[in-house]
Formats: sequence, structure tokens, C-alpha cells
Amino acid sequence: MDVLRRLAQALDRPGFPWKRLIITFQIAQYVFEGFLSLRQYKILQQTRPPKTLEGEVNQETFDKSQAYGRAKAQFGSISGVYSQVQNFVTIYYDLLPRLWGLTGVWLVRYLPEGFTGEITHTLVFLFAYNLITTIINLPVAYYSTFILEENFGFNKSTVKLWITDLLKGQALGIALGTPLLSAFLAIVQKTGNSFFYYLFLFGITVQLFGITIYPIAILPMFNKLSPLKEGDLKTGVEALAKRLDFPLKQLFVIDGSKRSAHSNAYFYGLPWKKHIVIYDTLIDKSETEEVVAVLSHELGHWSLSHTTKLFGIAQFHMFYIFALFSVFINNRSLYHSFGFHDEFPIIIGFILFSEALAPMDMVIKLLMNVLSRKFEFEADEFAVKLGYSTELAKSLIKLQIQNLSTMDADWMYASYHFSHPILPERLGALGWSGKDKTADPQAINGQKPSVVTGREL
Repeated sequence: MDVLRRLAQALDRPGFPWKRLIITFQIAQYVFEGFLSLRQYKILQQTRPPKTLEGEVNQETFDKSQAYGRAKAQFGSISGVYSQVQNFVTIYYDLLPRLWGLTGVWLVRYLPEGFTGEITHTLVFLFAYNLITTIINLPVAYYSTFILEENFGFNKSTVKLWITDLLKGQALGIALGTPLLSAFLAIVQKTGNSFFYYLFLFGITVQLFGITIYPIAILPMFNKLSPLKEGDLKTGVEALAKRLDFPLKQLFVIDGSKRSAHSNAYFYGLPWKKHIVIYDTLIDKSETEEVVAVLSHELGHWSLSHTTKLFGIAQFHMFYIFALFSVFINNRSLYHSFGFHDEFPIIIGFILFSEALAPMDMVIKLLMNVLSRKFEFEADEFAVKLGYSTELAKSLIKLQIQNLSTMDADWMYASYHFSHPILPERLGALGWSGKDKTADPQAINGQKPSVVTGREL
């Protein structure tokens, strides 16, 4: 506590140019990430696949993959500029204090006196801010789904479904965000300088609640879960779970094809009761043994305690964030630099603190990607020891082809951005030496592509 107090005093220096510092870093980060993207773009201009994939991917598929990668890179560059302009305008022209003041006027004018406190003000402010940013970013989201993804055959959604999902998401955000944010602010207000301990405990409780309630109340709002039908796949998955002592309770199929050709397989639940969910698109496009191989990789994360370790790291990171926030929450020089001179709202302090912490977040992101790639190799090795080396390699190659995924990557770009090793690295680690093409050359045209989402294979 004494260390945090002294650090807070050292950082709260009148006239310190926080705004200039944060804008400078944002520009530096944008330039650095642009430099990495240029390095990756050169890879996407290559005309031959990596040697590891020469026997697996034909030229037509490789060319389509490269074109898709370049299209995403170009879109990312434009949307990145769009985002940077938004951030710069918001910070440079003090739009946050302007919006805070405007929402305060709304409260006084339209709500009873008992609803004009900081918590209500914060809720109205964030609702207005989120609504504005959502509307501003609609063109980017629309282009990504209905032009970029549509052009390469990935999108299966309709405008109606897209809008419905957007409205559901907003309503869900308000329904869940209102009590959670209110509790967050109340904890900070009532627990003094030790608030971060209580926020940490609150955060853990919310996560455990979310793990429990998400598949029961939230997921069904967007997708339908059906029990996996009797057959070879169910028998194979249940046998795998029994072999690993995995506490499998239920096996579900999710209608991922309702919105897109995205594929995934994952598990969720409490330590003593787990559920496995398989996307219908993954089942449709894979052999039974390949799906079981995919799940052997996923259950490898469980068996090797990767999920537990990542959960523990996430808790440490959350505590570290809240503890550092206690250093900045009363930093008047930070508030003043961004146009807050008379009021010092907690949520504004947290937003500005997050901006100031961005350089450290870059380092943490890099380290977490290094750890994640290590875990992916270990999960692949786990599947190999179970006897699924060939099936897993075939599944990875098939998904790569169906996804038009990037087949090679610049090492610097991959180190910074990728949480998973690229396919040639994984095939090398699996000892894959197949010489025949895994998928038919017309797979991309004859099938709808599938993209692994969430925690990818």
C-alpha cells in the first residue's frame, strides 16, 4: 500500500503533459503496427506456397488465400486509420468532458433529484458513448461482413439477422452492464484506498457467474444447441473423454451455419461438470476421426492444465490492473490534462488510466502470445501421444484450405499478433510428411469455407 501511495504522489505532477504523451504513444503504436503489416503484406504477395504445403495446397487455392489475406490487410489498414482518427479527435478536442457535461445536463433536466448521482450519470454517459461509437463504426462492421467476407464466400448472415444480433447485443450489454458497473462504482466509492482488493474479489465472482450463466441464458439468445445424435462421432468423443477422465456431462451441436461458415469446437463448465460443443459446420466438413482429433487437441488444453493456468494468469492480471488503477484514480494532473477540472468521475479515471497503461499492455500481449503458442504446440503433442497425429494434421490442413487462411507469416508480425503457430510450424512439429493433397482442389468452390473462431485450433 505504501508503495502504491508513493507511486501515486510521484505521478501526480501539476502540468504533466499526459494528453501529449498518450497521443504520441498511440501514433507510435500505429506506426509500429503499420510497419509489421507492411512486412506481412510482402509475404502475402508471394506466388508459391511454403515448401511444407506444396504437396497439400494447389496453386489456385494458394492464390485465393493470398488474395483474401491481402484484402483483409487492406481493410485493416483503412479501418485502422478510421479508428486512429476517432481516437485523436476524441482526445484532442476533449470530447469526453463535453459528453460528460452534456449527459449531466440531461440528468438534471429529465430525471428526479435522487437519480443525479455519479453512478446514474456514469450509466447514462456510457450508454451515450457506446451508442455514438456503435453508430460511427457501423460502416466498418457492415463492410467487413457483407463485402469483404461475402466476396470470399464466408458470410451466411442476412442484414436482418445482423441487425437483430446488433440490437440483442446492445440490449444484453445494458441488462448486464447496468448492475455490474453500478456494483463496480459502489465498491470504489465505499471501500476507500483498498478498493482494488474488493474489486478483485468481485471480478472473480463475476467470471464464475458468467461461466455458469452464459451457456444457459445468453448463448441460446443467438444460437441453438442440440444434443449430438447417436453415432460414430458421439461414441468416439465419449470414448476419448472416458480415456482422459474428462468429466463430460453433455455433448452439443451448435447451429453455427445459421450465420456463417465459421467452425469451432470447445468445452465449458465447472471443474466437475463439463459440456462439449461442436459446430455443425465442423461436422459437415470433416471426417469423424478428424473431429475427434480436433477435440483431442482441445481436451489436451484441459489435461495439461492450460485453461487453469490461463485463468490464473488472468486473475493476476486483473489484480495488477486494479492495483495500478488505485495509483491513478486521484491523479488530478491526468484529469486536468484531458479537460476535467471540476469533476473527477471514477469511470473517466479508469478510461484515462487504460490509455496511459497501453504501452504495458503491448508487452503483456506479446508475452501472452508467446505462452499461447507454446500451449498450442503442447496440445498438438498431446494429441500425437493419443495417436491422432495424422488425423489432426489432415484436419488442420483441411481447415486451412477451407478458411483461405494465411499460409505463411513474417516472424515479427506473427510474434506480435498471432496466438497460434502458423500451419507449417505445426505440421513440422507433428512430423507430417504427407505427399498427397488432403483436400480436393475444388474444395473452396465446392464447399462453403469454415473459419475457426474463439480459441482456434
